[in-house]
Amino acid sequence: MAIEQLFEALPLHYLQHGISKFGAGNVALAVLLTAALGVLADYAWMLYLRSKMPPGPMPWPIVGNTFQLPDTKPWIYFEDLSKKYNTPLITYWIGRNPTVWINDAWTASELLDKRAGIYCSRPRMLVFAELGACQSNLVNMITTTQAERDRFRVQRKLMHQGVGIQQVKRYRDFQNDESKVVAYDLLKTPEDYVAHFERYATSVVSIIGFGRRVGDPKDPIITEVIAVMHRAADLNVPGKTFPMLLETFPVLAKVPTEIAPWKHGLGRRGKSHRGHDFFYSLAVEANENPGHDDCYSKMLFKEQAKYNLKPQEISALAGNLFGAGSDTSSSTLITAVLAMRAFPETLIHAWEELDRVVGEDRSPSFEDDADLPYMRAFVKEVFRWRSVAIIGGQPHAPVQDDYYNGWLIPKSTWVQGNVWAIHRNEREFPDPDRFNPSRFMKDSPDARPFPGERGYMTFGWGRRVCSGQALAEQGTWLTVARLVWGFKIEPALDESGKPIPVDIFDYTNGLNMRPQPFKVSIKPRSERIRQAIVREGEQALANLAQYEGQTKHRMSTFYKKNR
Repeated sequence: MAIEQLFEALPLHYLQHGISKFGAGNVALAVLLTAALGVLADYAWMLYLRSKMPPGPMPWPIVGNTFQLPDTKPWIYFEDLSKKYNTPLITYWIGRNPTVWINDAWTASELLDKRAGIYCSRPRMLVFAELGACQSNLVNMITTTQAERDRFRVQRKLMHQGVGIQQVKRYRDFQNDESKVVAYDLLKTPEDYVAHFERYATSVVSIIGFGRRVGDPKDPIITEVIAVMHRAADLNVPGKTFPMLLETFPVLAKVPTEIAPWKHGLGRRGKSHRGHDFFYSLAVEANENPGHDDCYSKMLFKEQAKYNLKPQEISALAGNLFGAGSDTSSSTLITAVLAMRAFPETLIHAWEELDRVVGEDRSPSFEDDADLPYMRAFVKEVFRWRSVAIIGGQPHAPVQDDYYNGWLIPKSTWVQGNVWAIHRNEREFPDPDRFNPSRFMKDSPDARPFPGERGYMTFGWGRRVCSGQALAEQGTWLTVARLVWGFKIEPALDESGKPIPVDIFDYTNGLNMRPQPFKVSIKPRSERIRQAIVREGEQALANLAQYEGQTKHRMSTFYKKNR
C-alpha cells in the first residue's frame, strides 16, 4: 500500500491524537531527519556519478562547486583546472548538475564535430533560456524528441536562408559599401572607432533582416539592442551571484518575478506579449514597407503558412540576426585594432602585401582575397587570439549517455567548449598571447596541426555552429584588410606626450567578450590613401541611399507601451 493510501485509510481522530501524543517537536525532528537523509542520498548519487565522469574538484552537497567559482572570467579557472588534473575534460558541478568543460581542440572536434548527432541538443537552461530568450529559440532549442528535432530543422533551414554560406555572397555589395563608410567615418572621428564598428555591424544585419540601414552611431537600434546583447552575454557566464545562482537553486525561479529581486527582472516576457515582441514588430514593419522584397523579414512571412511559423518564432529568427552579427562582429573589429596597436610589427608584412597587390588608389575588395594570403592569416589570428564567443556559445547536451576515454558523459549534461583554453594550448599555439599571423601561413615554422580546415574554433561546433559564421568571416576579412590598408594604428598620447599603454588582457566578462575601452591613434597612411577613402566613402553612401529609412519602434519604450 502506498504511503498516501495508508494515511487516507487512517481515521482523522487517530492521526490528530497520534501527532498530539508524539509532539510537535518530535514531528519537526522527524522532518529534519528525513530531509537530512534525502540530502545524504542525493550527495551519494552525486559522488557515484562523479566517480564515473571526467575528473574535477570535489563538489559539496546541493551547491556543488558553485561557490568555488572565481568572481570573473571562469574560463581561465577552467583552463587552470584542466592543467591541474592533466586532462582535456573536467567536470564542474553547478549545484546538483555537472558541467563537462572541454579544454582541448582535438577532444572538442571528436565529441562536438565527429559525434555531432549525439551532442546536437541543448540542456535545460533556466536563466538564459526559460527566463530569458526562451528554450524554444533556435539558439537554445532542446532536440531530444522527434518533434523537437523537426522544429529545429525548420528553424535552422530558415536561418540558413538568411545567412547561409551561399546566401551571404549576395550581401557583398552593401557589406562592402558599409565597410567603406567605416573607413570614411574614421577619417572624421577616429576616436569613435567603437561606435563606427557597432554602426557598421548593426547596419549590415539590419539591411539583411529589415531592409533598412543604420546610418547614425547613436541610433537606438544600436545602443539599445547591443546593450541587451551584452546583458544576455553576461547571463550565460557561470557565476555564484544572482541571477546565475538560480541555476544552483532553481526553486527560487518559481517565485513571481514581481517579488523576487534575485531574478533581476527575468521572466517578465512571455504571456503578456504573446510573442508579439520588439523584433516581431520590426519584422511586421519591414514586411509592410514597399521595396527590398528580398529582406529576411519578408521571406519569413512568405514562408509563415508553409512552416506554420508562430509570431514568437518569427521574432526569434529576426532577432537572432542581431545576436549573430552585431555585437560579435563589432567586438572582433575592436580586438583587431587592439592587436594592431599592441603588435605593430605584424603590420609591416601586411602593408607590403597590400601595397603590392592593391596599391594606394583603391581599398581591398573581395576579389583580392586569393592574392592576400598574409591578410587571410592576419584575420584568422584575430579570430584565434581573442575569440569573442570565449566559451563557444551555448552549452551542448548529449541526447544519450556517451563515453570518452572511459569517462561517462551522462545524457542532458551541460557540455561546454572552453575556447579560451583551446586557443591558448601551447601545443598548437606556442606563446599564445602573442599576436602572430604566421601561425596560419602555409609552410611557416610557426604553423601547427589543428583539427578542421579553418584552424580555429571561434564559431562553435557541429550542428550548433554559429549561423552567422559565414557573414562574420566575410565581413571581418574585408573590414580588417581595409583598416590595415588605410590606417596607421599607433599609441595615443597623454597630456605630457607619453604613449598611453594598452592591456591585452583587459576584456569584459560576458559570454561575448570584447576589450575594455582603450585609446589609440588612427591616421591615414598616406594622402593618396586618404583621398581614396573619401572617394569610396562618398560613393558608398550614395549606393546605400536606397536603404535609408526610419523605424517607429524603440526597445526602451516598446515593452512599456505594450504591457
